[in-house]
Amino acid sequence: MNRNLTLFLLLGGVGTGWGSTQVLGKWATSTGYQPFGLIFWQFVIATLVLGGVAVARGRSFQITRPAIRFAVVIAIIGTIIPNFTFYWAITRLPAGIMSIVIAAVPMMAFPIALLIGMDRFSYARLAGLCAGLLGVALIALPEASLPSAAMAVALPVALLGPLFYAFESNFVAWHGTAGLGAIQAMALSSAFGVVLTLPLTLGMGQWINPFVSFGLAEWSLVATATIHALAYATYVWIAGAAGAVFAAQTAYIVTGSGIVWAMLLLGERYSGWVWAALGAMMVGVLLVQPRKADGVEAAPDAGETPHQ
Repeated sequence: MNRNLTLFLLLGGVGTGWGSTQVLGKWATSTGYQPFGLIFWQFVIATLVLGGVAVARGRSFQITRPAIRFAVVIAIIGTIIPNFTFYWAITRLPAGIMSIVIAAVPMMAFPIALLIGMDRFSYARLAGLCAGLLGVALIALPEASLPSAAMAVALPVALLGPLFYAFESNFVAWHGTAGLGAIQAMALSSAFGVVLTLPLTLGMGQWINPFVSFGLAEWSLVATATIHALAYATYVWIAGAAGAVFAAQTAYIVTGSGIVWAMLLLGERYSGWVWAALGAMMVGVLLVQPRKADGVEAAPDAGETPHQ
């Protein structure tokens, strides 16, 4: 098969898979499962999948103090906090809205990068940030944008996930991955995530025993964790083969496919305000994405992917 066609097909597969996790998250919480129980098992599955990928590639794990510190920080700001807010918000907002909200990650990462001196000011990226803010406003402010006006209260919580993903990407850009490859880094952070979330899950009475019954919610949890792990591994390979700029186009597919999945599988329909918000977000993503001139064509570190 033609190499370019292969890359485009893989890019589409990664974006479509990540986009489906919004609907899967809706199903995973449909039986009343609470965030920490879901996050714990997500960490377990991600550890097994990514650890298996690393072992298959012959990569060893160097457990150093910097590696442990990195893994703990990434587990907290890259998964525990944003996934907690995701599972809380997905029970209160349409899955399609959550797909639009996730597009705010690069727009939030830009001002943080400016503050810590990791990026240069650009009027184009500032315009992208403004377009992203307009997209959020088009969802939150008009009374006709959401099925229920009360849903707007959940929107700030939903935006905390992209904010912490933005913190994560800048943390990785600033501190590096403590000598770990991207797959190793995510596998190790997932392993520490298991340790961190187990006492929270038990202490808050959110334990899930998936072996008692296995229905739609349980399969959705397994699918979410597996898709994320495999999509992440593929994303890293694409970035190494074609560059971070090409791989970053996944963001459009994630948001677009997330809306399509929600319409097909959940029957969601959206007002004109929401479609306008989607357009504003896509313009924002286009403007804030790094260009080749910015010197970002190397393979990404752990925090540079569109998270789900």
